[in-house]
Formats: sequence, C-alpha cells, structure tokens
Amino acid sequence: MIGNGIFIANLVSTLFLVGLIWTIQIVHYRLFDRVGEQQFVRYESDHSRLITPLVGPMMLVELATASLLVLGLAPPWVPRSAAAVGLVAVVLIWLSTALLQVPCHSRLMQGFDRETYLFLVRSNWIRTALWTGRGAWLTYLLWRGLQSLGPSPLES
Repeated sequence: MIGNGIFIANLVSTLFLVGLIWTIQIVHYRLFDRVGEQQFVRYESDHSRLITPLVGPMMLVELATASLLVLGLAPPWVPRSAAAVGLVAVVLIWLSTALLQVPCHSRLMQGFDRETYLFLVRSNWIRTALWTGRGAWLTYLLWRGLQSLGPSPLES
C-alpha cells in the first residue's frame, strides 16, 4: 500500500512540474526580452526568488519519490527497470538545471544579455522534454497498473 502512495506522490509532483515547465518555457521565458534594460535585473531577481519556492520543493519530492520507487518501494505493478528510467530522467533534469539553466540565470542577474537569454530558452527545452516524457511515462505506468486490476464494476 505504501508503494501506491509513493507512486502517486511521484506522479503528482511530476505532473505539477510538467505544467510549470511548459508555462515557463512558452510564456514566462519568452517575455524576458520585453522587460527592458533598466528593469531587467530586478525582474530576473524577482523571477528567481519567486519561482524557487514553487519548483524547489516539488523537485525534491519528485527526486525522493523516484529514488524510493527504484529502491524497492514501488507498487508491484511498477517494474524496477521502469522506475529506473524515471529516475534517470530526474537526474538528467537536475543536471540540466545545475549545469545549464542556473548559470544562465546567474549571468542574467548581472543584466540582460541576448546570447545568454537565447541559450536559456533553447536549453530549457531539455527540461521541458524530459519532464513531459516523465509525465507521459508515469501516466502510462498508472494506466498499466489499473489494467492489471481487471475491469471496473462500471464495465461489468
């Protein structure tokens, strides 16, 4: 029973992050170049300060629960290899964040730089794709798990 809860926490944190990353990628980052030179440092600083409490805890929940699934606390319908695929995606997201996006934000804190901004938007597609893939993968695993329960009473 605990495995089901861990899986659901993993799925919920991932789907939250999928929605958030698409909003950031399609809406928020696309507006960075419209802020203006004089207001940009404050805007970037506010972005970093305000987004961290949203994304940080959910990334930690996602990492912790993905790790627990691999360590054997997954429901019986989630193969360890399937959980490992999900954990690899989380690790790649963290690496992309630490090695690509965070350095871009650090440079942008000093002032708007078009090349850094464009690299941020392009490189963020890595996280967008990985989180979207994770969300789809976990949803598929849930669907498979539900199929293993047999037909629902409504289908009988």
